[in-house]
Amino acid sequence: MNKITQYHLHKANPEKLQFQVYDLNAYRNKNSVKAGEPHSHSYYQIIWFFEAGGTHTVDFNSFPIRKHTVLCISKDQVHFFDNNLNVTGWLIHFNESFFMHSDVDIFLKFKIFNTNKNPYYAIDPKTEELGLSYLHLIQEELNSRHSFGNEEVIRYLLKSFLITLERLQKTAATNRIGATSQYELQFFILKELIELNYIGHKSVSYYAKALHISSKTLSNITNRMVQKSPSQLIAERTRLEAKRLLAYTSFQVSEIAFRLGFEDVSYFIKYFKRNVGRTPKVYRQDIEANKINNPMER
Repeated sequence: MNKITQYHLHKANPEKLQFQVYDLNAYRNKNSVKAGEPHSHSYYQIIWFFEAGGTHTVDFNSFPIRKHTVLCISKDQVHFFDNNLNVTGWLIHFNESFFMHSDVDIFLKFKIFNTNKNPYYAIDPKTEELGLSYLHLIQEELNSRHSFGNEEVIRYLLKSFLITLERLQKTAATNRIGATSQYELQFFILKELIELNYIGHKSVSYYAKALHISSKTLSNITNRMVQKSPSQLIAERTRLEAKRLLAYTSFQVSEIAFRLGFEDVSYFIKYFKRNVGRTPKVYRQDIEANKINNPMER
């Protein structure tokens, strides 16, 4: 594969509602090939599985599908379905612009789309009932597109659904919903800045300057929030993209280095080995060997 395919939601028609809900089983069968290959989206996706069966892979983590579980997939994450076409549930797509009318910073506040290692949640019966009620009301609004305030109602119902999911992964008082402190807000702005600029800018000073703070203050923020330095966060994002390109494309190592902003291929190889523990070539060989030994994995 020459590149990781990325799909878009109404990119050519920005005037359309930047939100869609699908029956998961119908969608999975209609898009059996595309959905089963590693791909990404320029929009956000929520997958609600009704029944157990199979796995879903998101950025090298395979999650077992259990009854009433939800996966929250952020834009640009690489993921794919397994070969099970009998999945049932709901599939929700929406662009960040869908919230720009009233909540410009919603994705800084909702951590369910900022948790790379565990975007997977089990739904209890109470949450299941509440979530289904929101989705049924959304469907009613989608069937009445010309009603007064239709888009606003859908937006608020989706926001309520997101809040319901957010509550599922709250385990401590320090993890309250929303950007409850200046540190927390700056941290999520930093995460977005890294996402947008990690290829061209790998120095901590660049991000400190963009946030109008000192590098020391930035280090204090990241250490307090995730016990990591800013340089570790930048390296993590670079490493993730390198692993994606090595695993899911046929690009040569030199081309991957160039795409990630490294002018010196040998430096990229050393950088990758220092962060991953293997050279890019060995990492790719291990991925290919794993595909042969585990044909259900992509």
